[in-house]
Parts: sequence; structure tokens; C-alpha cells
Amino acid sequence: MTVPRPNAVAAAQRGFTLIELMVVIVILGLLATVVVINVLPSQDRAMVEKARADVALLEQALDSYRLDNLGYPRTEQGLQALLQPPAGLARPERYRAGGYIRRLPSDPWGNAYQYRSPGRRGAFDVYSFGADGAEGGEGDNADIGNWQ
Repeated sequence: MTVPRPNAVAAAQRGFTLIELMVVIVILGLLATVVVINVLPSQDRAMVEKARADVALLEQALDSYRLDNLGYPRTEQGLQALLQPPAGLARPERYRAGGYIRRLPSDPWGNAYQYRSPGRRGAFDVYSFGADGAEGGEGDNADIGNWQ
């Protein structure tokens, strides 16, 4: 029967040193920083692109509404006119059964899309106020609309 030597037992039970742990933590921190720097701007761009896609979808629905009802909904009727017929339609039988869109999307920042007819930049304006939720702004806070 052999008895283990004290140095062999100590070597088998040895853990990580403080320096080794610190090196691993620093490397993980650097990797996390690189990921955050590269991912966050992509998320902002994705939100702007989603808003542009939603505006294009609403614009197509409004054009279909105009073809059937011979005009765009008024500002006070809003985008809700795409879901159900607004009061006062001259020919309600021309309104498409089921509406022109299944549901109204919210912009990527959780706000409702804005609608104005007649628009300041065309027959109608459909737009999002952007990240700040207020009219105007620059960069991520810029308005995103069908005039772009």
C-alpha cells in the first residue's frame, strides 16, 4: 500500500489563482464591450427600418381605401378608418369587408403612428415621431414618414 506524498495531494487540490481569475474577467469584459459596441447601433437601425416598413404598409392600405371610397380618410377619422368604416361615408357599400388592415401597428418605440390628411408633404402624411416621441428631431429622434 502506497501512501500519497503531501506535494501530490496539494497539487491535485490546487485551484485557480487570483491572477488567473482576473485575467479571465478582463477578457470577458473586453468581449462584452466589443459585442455591445457592435450590437446597439444595429438595434437602432432595425427599429428605424421597421418603422419605415410599417409606414409603407399603412400607405398601401390608405391607397386601397382611396380606390374603393374615392378619397382618403379625413384626419379626424384617422387610421382607425382602415379597420372599420368611418361614419359619414358617401357609399358605405364600397367599404371593403374586413377593412384594409388587420390591426394598426405601433411604432417600434411603442407609440401610435400619426396620420394627417391633407398632409403637409402630400395628399396624406403617415409618420412616427421617432425614438423621442415628439415632432421633429435628428438622428434616432427624427420623424419617419411616407415622404422619405
